[in-house]
Amino acid sequence: VQLQASGGGLVQAGGSLRLSCAATGSIGKINSMEWYRQAPGKQCELVARIISGRTTNYADSVKGRFTISTDNSKNTGYLQMNSLKLEDTAVYYCASNVSPEGVPGGYTYWGQGTLVTVSS
Repeated sequence: VQLQASGGGLVQAGGSLRLSCAATGSIGKINSMEWYRQAPGKQCELVARIISGRTTNYADSVKGRFTISTDNSKNTGYLQMNSLKLEDTAVYYCASNVSPEGVPGGYTYWGQGTLVTVSS
């Protein structure tokens, strides 16, 4: 199983971006997906989490602006980011707990980062 994150880029403050995290390989089920970010000189932080495609949690700093979702038919997760602020500038990483097809249990996989730069 591999995760491929995409969708980062340069956007003006107040704008929007949608990040995608596509899971490929022999996937039975996506149990959960998370988005993390790491800004220069700062620790990595959990931005959003979705469990079983329904239960969501968000960092206080992004509540009301970001929305996490998954599309199990496409084995893809998304992070819709609206009203972007300068402080949202960071490398964003996706992680997912996946049950591979025919394999018991779930395993956590990480995607590569995608850079989001918010300009004034």
